[in-house]
Amino acid sequence: MTGPAVILVGPMGVGKTTAGMAIAARLGTAFRDTDADIVASQGKPISEIFIDEGEPHFRELERQAVRAAVQEHSGVLALGGGAVLDASTRELLAGRPVVFLEMGVAEAVKRVGLDAPRPLLAVNPRQRWRELMAERRPLYEEVARAVVSTEGRTPEEVADAALNALELLKTPGGDPGTPGGKDHA
Repeated sequence: MTGPAVILVGPMGVGKTTAGMAIAARLGTAFRDTDADIVASQGKPISEIFIDEGEPHFRELERQAVRAAVQEHSGVLALGGGAVLDASTRELLAGRPVVFLEMGVAEAVKRVGLDAPRPLLAVNPRQRWRELMAERRPLYEEVARAVVSTEGRTPEEVADAALNALELLKTPGGDPGTPGGKDHA
């Protein structure tokens, strides 16, 4: 199966882009973010797409962006937080090297903040984040080969944990790192 070397999923603000760039640097490959692809193709921020065209339109753009990226990109790929809501996207991710980056609500509030342009968190951000995670966590876990917490970790530590979990981290002697799995790394 060709496609990305690593695919990152998880909620908004978890650090998929930052950790993804660190993972790509370690693997010597390119990084791609489907949210950035959508912004580039539409010429406006995601928050404006939500306002102007609505969430269903955005989700269709997201589904298309994920499909294209999985087919075209061989490096590290970060998906938008809601990409896993689409059944065809979850099917596309089956058997691929997917890492679910997770964090708790307190960390999410610190990272996402209350003033960021996050259309799904506009009203009562803490409660809405909990609701989104209750809906999405089982889907993230369904597609993930590994789960890695980002709490209290630098992007480099998250990158190492993700690569270890996927058994892609090489030790200085060239041997694969500690075997990973669907355990919390």
